[in-house]
Amino acid sequence: MPEVANYHQELFNRISPIVEKLIQGNSLYQVKLNQREMIEMLVELFEQFSPEEMREIKDDDLIDRIDSILILEAASGTLNDLTPEQIAIFDAVVEGRPIR
Repeated sequence: MPEVANYHQELFNRISPIVEKLIQGNSLYQVKLNQREMIEMLVELFEQFSPEEMREIKDDDLIDRIDSILILEAASGTLNDLTPEQIAIFDAVVEGRPIR
């Protein structure tokens, strides 16, 4: 069991500074995401990889993967924030209809 706790801490130590830096550099992330929750979610997600697999992922690749996940998380609730009029405009654009 200690190796699981150590791996969890290893992941936390590697992922945490990446998430902090990405959130600091992106105003959308700052508005939409909770840094602590994102770190916890990502640690849990990456725990699916073995320690050996995780260690083979280069930092640049890990940054890209984490950024992609953060983009998805930040954008996932965006449509919920729109007014009915804004949703109608969005639907029209997606369907290729003229905007009224």
